Parts: sequence; C-alpha cells; structure tokens
Amino acid sequence: MSAENNLRDGELAVEMPAVRDAGLIFIGRIRTPWISREDAPRQGRHDGPVCRLEIFDPWVPALQGVDFYSNLEVIYWLHRSRRDLVLQSPKKNGSTRGTFSLRSPVRPNPIGTSIVRLVGIEGATVLVRGLDCLDETPLLDLKPDRCEFSPLAAQKRGDVEAE
Repeated sequence: MSAENNLRDGELAVEMPAVRDAGLIFIGRIRTPWISREDAPRQGRHDGPVCRLEIFDPWVPALQGVDFYSNLEVIYWLHRSRRDLVLQSPKKNGSTRGTFSLRSPVRPNPIGTSIVRLVGIEGATVLVRGLDCLDETPLLDLKPDRCEFSPLAAQKRGDVEAE
C-alpha cells in the first residue's frame, strides 16, 4: 500500500457506493511539471511555471474568445485521489476534520478548480500559470474568471447580453 492510501490518526474511510455515471466528458489534458502529490504545490501561484491545457477535438473551436480574459477558471478531475475518506487529518495540523470542510483533493467526487493567469494560446493549447495539479490531469472545463464575467465587467467591456 502506498503512503497516499494510509490512514492518519483520526481519519475515517467508508465503503464507496456503486458507481453511477454522471456523463462527464474530459475536454482535454493538463500538462504540469509535477508527477506526484509530494512534488505539487499546495496552491497554484500566478508566478508559477507555465502549464499547458491541451484541448481535445471537437472542443478546440470553443477556445474562440478565451484570449479576451486575463484570468480563467480551470476545472479538472483529480484522477489519482482517494474518494473514500469522510474524516481527514491534514498532515501539518494534527486535527481531524470532515472532508467537506477542507480543500483537500481527497473527496467523494475529486473535482479541482484553480483560477489561473492566461499566458497565451497556441492552436489547441492554452498556456497558463497558477495550477497545482499533477501532470496528465483530465480537464473537465474552462471558464472566464467570475470576477471578469460579472455584469459590471461586461458593462465596462460593452458586451452586455440581452436578458
């Protein structure tokens, strides 16, 4: 058993229920310099390394207009995370807390999000800074940062849509 699957004092794992397919579609793959959780940063930084969001066909045309935004929200599937812990003991604080009170990647549905800085777009690849996930993480979605997409920001850009 790897160190990633060992329980710490106070942690509780449950038996996972039968899988029900939610119909998620991976739209791409994330390329980062990190191959293990121990190597990955705890939080992404906008001055961190440039990472690549490789968009799969047929989703490449959906990138049109993405370069208008300086910050993007990246939503990804933490494919190497445990899914069975309901109580966790973060390694550096020694207390036990419920999974839903933590930002740990260990979750029933291991969905991760990061607000990243757009560096550029090269064909079907989006270059960003600010990720903290492992190399080859499946990409679920890409959206403009909520702050840049607010009604006030849209009004400043002059692209307010009819309601």
